[in-house]
Amino acid sequence: MKIDSIQNGIVLDHITAGNAMKIYYDLGLDKLDCGVAMMQNVKSEKMGKKDIIKVDKGEYDINLDVIGYIDPGVTVSIIKDGVTVEKKKVDLPTRLINIKKCKNPRCITAIEPNIPHIFNLTDPEKRIYRCEYCEADK
Repeated sequence: MKIDSIQNGIVLDHITAGNAMKIYYDLGLDKLDCGVAMMQNVKSEKMGKKDIIKVDKGEYDINLDVIGYIDPGVTVSIIKDGVTVEKKKVDLPTRLINIKKCKNPRCITAIEPNIPHIFNLTDPEKRIYRCEYCEADK
């Protein structure tokens, strides 16, 4: 299988095998009007298997917190004119703002629609986030 290189866009590499679809939908890539290539279960010396996503769009603002929440350790490469101009590794975010919604029906965010959904990382090893308002686990 051959997926051509992109001239301008973003490459998400080192995605844990099986996480590409979640990243695809949570980033809203399904709503873009451009080429998006997704490769799943690609052989990797470091990871055994990995997923890769390529977005062929010149200007696209990517939310690194979404990626870090789903799969910390993903590598994001910015491609311009066929050359990688920036590469960064995504870490687990310490704070999530409007990425997920609080499930507690008594939380203020369930009553007041304009309040942002904010979660703070309370246990990095177990990847536990708590709502800033009601302390419910995410």
